Amino acid sequence: MKRLHLLFPLTLAFGIAGYSAEPSPDKSSFNLFNPTPASLLRELSTDRPDKTECPFTVDAGHLQLEMDWAVFSRDHESDNTIDTQVEAWSLAAVNIKVGLTNRSDFQCVIEPLLQVTTTDRVAQTTTTERVRGFGDITLRYKWNFWGNEGASSALAVMPFVKLPTAKTGLGNDSVEGGVILPYSRDLPNGWGLGVQLEVDIMRDEGGDDLHAEYVGSVTVGHDLTKDLGGYIEVFSQHSAEHGVPWVGTFDLGLTYAVSSNVQWDAGANLGLSDSAPDVEFFTGIALRF
Repeated sequence: MKRLHLLFPLTLAFGIAGYSAEPSPDKSSFNLFNPTPASLLRELSTDRPDKTECPFTVDAGHLQLEMDWAVFSRDHESDNTIDTQVEAWSLAAVNIKVGLTNRSDFQCVIEPLLQVTTTDRVAQTTTTERVRGFGDITLRYKWNFWGNEGASSALAVMPFVKLPTAKTGLGNDSVEGGVILPYSRDLPNGWGLGVQLEVDIMRDEGGDDLHAEYVGSVTVGHDLTKDLGGYIEVFSQHSAEHGVPWVGTFDLGLTYAVSSNVQWDAGANLGLSDSAPDVEFFTGIALRF
């Protein structure tokens, strides 16, 4: 599993071989100030609920909100010297997306309320520390290379920067950033494939230097009914910082299309490595205006 991220470039290269050109209609004239007509809106696509971002952008001149109602995670570490449990809540985190052109959108991710509770049990004593407050803000820009209008595959690039707005104890007080390459491809029998490659520049845990982190994920999904869909996903994160362990999760979830502009979702992420949270549950919604 520690070498899982090496498979993602091969998966992406295989998928690009199946690229087919973007068909009509021509929507290149639409922009932030000349919105895409409702009759020409593409199918609602979201960067949630899985960790694999989608390569599709919000239609020009339209607003899309993708929000977590709530996220809860728990991680328990125990051996001969430590016995620590960390529980974290995130409420109403939202990704505000605005379509700039037919191929690009701008995104602002805000975490208004985080709470982290750490319980340390050592020598038959228990110490609990709780930190609650505002999180970091992340700015992202997505550009779609192809596939926005219904091709069998799609590819985009999404650079981002994280601003250190989090309360002390909830962030590392550092500007960090990276670039994401999300790719999707239609598979036979109604299945869909998503692949993400990502390189980030992050602050060391000691706070003195920077290091690279390499992220990859693969997700497959299928419609279970007309409005209900499901997915499973494998996520991998490898840090170039010395001594930082590999992070891996197995993720699964459901989406429900309330209408063409509203989607509910819920799911769980399960830790595959000791460094990942043991379990994470979430539920959320996406709205397009």
